[in-house]
Amino acid sequence: MNLIQKSKEIAEVYKQNPKIEAIILAGSVSRNLQDENSDIELHILWSTPPEDEDRMAPIKKVGGTILAYHPYEEEEWSESYLTEDGIKLEISNFLSSTVERFISDVVDKYETDYDKQCIVSSIYDGVGLYGKEKIIELKNRVREYPLELSKHMISENLWFGNRWNNRKALLKRKDWLMLYDVICGVQKQLLGALFGINQMYVHHPAFKWLQFNIEQMRIKPINLHDRMANILIGDPENSVKEFEVLIEEVLVLVEKHFPELNIDEQKKYIGFAK
Repeated sequence: MNLIQKSKEIAEVYKQNPKIEAIILAGSVSRNLQDENSDIELHILWSTPPEDEDRMAPIKKVGGTILAYHPYEEEEWSESYLTEDGIKLEISNFLSSTVERFISDVVDKYETDYDKQCIVSSIYDGVGLYGKEKIIELKNRVREYPLELSKHMISENLWFGNRWNNRKALLKRKDWLMLYDVICGVQKQLLGALFGINQMYVHHPAFKWLQFNIEQMRIKPINLHDRMANILIGDPENSVKEFEVLIEEVLVLVEKHFPELNIDEQKKYIGFAK
């Protein structure tokens, strides 16, 4: 089934509620990355808090079967359900004022918080289904990625923490679970720095759709995706060495493209190993 068309049909049901200001198609479908396992992610923006009746009415109207239904938590109401034709809907309900505040926190205050960036990213990449003027207003707010946010993303993510310094000891001990936990954590931080370098909002806290996003990066080490994958599946000793080389290449890119950014302390810390 055409998920874009289905999204539009579902939006027609939701927009009947006058408390709804905008409906945005987010997730893989909005980015044209959908596959046979994809669902439809909708962000519903409300002028006032939705009641249970507001949230349940569209589900009942489409004959949906509820899979999960959550109360207000972390500034969001969320639910998921299956339509009669087997399409899964993931609904995230926000007050418009909450989304506007998240945008301000990221683009005006340069907060690196990934949950907030994910909302900003969904505005940036999302497809407007209802509330054209509101969506244009929000998209205009996030169109330009702030230089200061880049600097914060780079500086913060290049602090790898003490566990990275234990990589050689973990390798010698063959403490594989902890070693790969460290490697995965540092890979995520390196990606955070690269998102900052490339002025890209983080779209998912676990960096979903990684290959696609790496393809969008203008500034990156050569063969980045394949090298990161091989670090996880290759010989552990070679993987650690290759990862150290990859990190060094990212540091060089930072110094080339952000010469005003002092990362001397991070470099010293990254180089230390026991």
